[in-house]
Amino acid sequence: MTQQLPQVPSTEPELSGVRNFRDVGGLPTVDGRRVRYGRLFRSGHLANATASDTAFLSTLGLHTIFDFRNAADQKLEGPDVELPGVRNVNLPLTDPADGAQFWKMVREGNLDELKSILADGKAAGRMSASYRAIVKQRTVEHSRVLHALAEDSVPALMHCAAGKDRAGISIAVSLLAVGVEREAIEADYLKSNDPHRRYLVRRSDNSPAGMSPEVMELLSPLFDARAEYLAAAFGTIEETWGTTERYLTEGLKVTPETRERLRERLIDEA
Repeated sequence: MTQQLPQVPSTEPELSGVRNFRDVGGLPTVDGRRVRYGRLFRSGHLANATASDTAFLSTLGLHTIFDFRNAADQKLEGPDVELPGVRNVNLPLTDPADGAQFWKMVREGNLDELKSILADGKAAGRMSASYRAIVKQRTVEHSRVLHALAEDSVPALMHCAAGKDRAGISIAVSLLAVGVEREAIEADYLKSNDPHRRYLVRRSDNSPAGMSPEVMELLSPLFDARAEYLAAAFGTIEETWGTTERYLTEGLKVTPETRERLRERLIDEA
């Protein structure tokens, strides 16, 4: 039986150890309705959640937490805090081997190395390419997420490491499936750039040179939420499947009946 939750806007908390948390409730759909509050949340990883953060998260009535980090991420950051009665589903959207050496270089590399792999638009290009790859290669995982939401997994929280890329794409796919306006999806995605939401960059070299403005400028595209990245994901849907409808039905195997159940769980009644 679907849990009845109060349909009122939630006040965004100031969490100490969890970055980029928010409720996506209130976003408008193309048919004039809105996403329900208290049904779908997003954030960065929960490994550093404080006792007060954990107490707040425990009030959300969560059914499922979707963690899109891979094993290398979890080893680096640690496991999520455990919330009593909440199901944790780990669905890695990137492989540890994909970029493990790259991120080691980011954490430990010198300026010349960073310039060779990130300067002159290479960093932004890498990000756009990763968004395209996730859309094309992770249809099974995204299908699983949508079917879980339609069945029993709401309220749900989706997160990765920073809560902007893998979680951002997964939230975007979920919102597309229930008819949220693309402009609204993009606006929510870009909120990850707010200073209090941004991922805290940690490098092995924490010397003044290692965290210099020049180094941080090279790293910036990796930690930005840019409209061009999300556009790369949307563009891949159109290039590969032609339309969002075909992407959902053929790529993700989501039937009209499943989409209707999704709308019932996530969208306010007209």
